[in-house]
Amino acid sequence: MKTKYPAFLITALFVLLILAGCAQKTENAPSKLVYQEEIAKEEPKIENKEKVENMIKYANIETTKGKIKAELYASKAPISTKNFIELANSGFYNGLIFHRVEPGFVIQTGDPDGDGTGGSGKTIPLEIVPGLTHVRGALGMARTNDPDSATSQFYIALDDIHGLDGAYAVFGKVIEGMDVAEKIKVGDKMLKVAISDD
Repeated sequence: MKTKYPAFLITALFVLLILAGCAQKTENAPSKLVYQEEIAKEEPKIENKEKVENMIKYANIETTKGKIKAELYASKAPISTKNFIELANSGFYNGLIFHRVEPGFVIQTGDPDGDGTGGSGKTIPLEIVPGLTHVRGALGMARTNDPDSATSQFYIALDDIHGLDGAYAVFGKVIEGMDVAEKIKVGDKMLKVAISDD
């Protein structure tokens, strides 16, 4: 014999099951307040990350023709910039000559031998960064035909030379003293290279 349940009892049981399910989901879900607190905790981290990513150092290059100041892309091009900063801080560049000068193209220095064949004894890998291009004033790492042969030699672009983009690492840009860079002749010296935060 089949037992019949009243329709209202079946409906009531159905409603209770739905409410129980909703309550369980709500209990396990994070509240809006907790979510907002988590965002608030993360915001300082994001700001600090942005500061690190936009970190800039400066190279103050005192030459026999005057001073050149360049910003170095310390976090955008960390390999090339770290190499340059370490050499500058050690005094490696002090007294080295500009051994290559090509008007409208580049001035080049950083060779202890003074003839374009020398280096620091350490090489770094080629570091191509999208967005860092050979605009007028760009600092780039010189190298041989081997892409990973950059060492201590670097150049300053005297004009936009985008034909070098993607082949040579750009790690900074002159912000003061391009008039000095344009006066440089072969044999002129870097008297001192100092790194600063401003």
